Amino acid sequence: MQPQADPFIAPPCHEQIEILYQDEYLLLINKPSGLLSLSGKHPLNQDSAHFRLVQDHPTATLLHRLDFGTSGIMVVALNKAINAHIGKQFQNGTVSKTYTAILDGFVVDETGMIDFPIAKGEFPLQKICLETGKQALSQYRVLQKDQHNHTTRVEFTPITGRTHQLRVHSAQIGHPILGCDLYATDSAFFKAKRLMLHATRIEFDHPITGQRINGLSPSPF
Repeated sequence: MQPQADPFIAPPCHEQIEILYQDEYLLLINKPSGLLSLSGKHPLNQDSAHFRLVQDHPTATLLHRLDFGTSGIMVVALNKAINAHIGKQFQNGTVSKTYTAILDGFVVDETGMIDFPIAKGEFPLQKICLETGKQALSQYRVLQKDQHNHTTRVEFTPITGRTHQLRVHSAQIGHPILGCDLYATDSAFFKAKRLMLHATRIEFDHPITGQRINGLSPSPF
């Protein structure tokens, strides 16, 4: 049985990538919502964060991805050695990332840990599965509740890095991320014009200096 092809065609993204930090070894960028991290196999999905970056930085490689609808900070290596060094930090769990999200409804507990294993579902979905899922942990902290819109702004710190983890976990606890086309209810999807998920911070050790880099991209919403 042939794997299902992704029928998704990304609409044009007119927003630009913002370079937040740059040295001869790496970049920190702010990816806009509505831009693929990597170019797709379909020729109409050529435009991506990586495709744009290699125009000026031919050796640039992405160390991680953000979903199409997710905006925010990403770290980009400018050579293979840097890629390998930071890649090991990701593997060892020493890279820290935080996200800002707006969830549907009011989250009761001010802080908490969402612990549901995630497995591949019917493409392109992921699913909660206690039998076959891999451990997935998402720490959250409530930042603000909007009484008018009946929403909760939270800060997420994913402890693991499963595909769609924050979107799946939010939906599982009954508070899907606004604007999420895959896991939100219709009402939560239509409450926003974009996926309300933004990568606000990333921390890692600089491969050359050893200094702890604390990259910040304030949430646009």
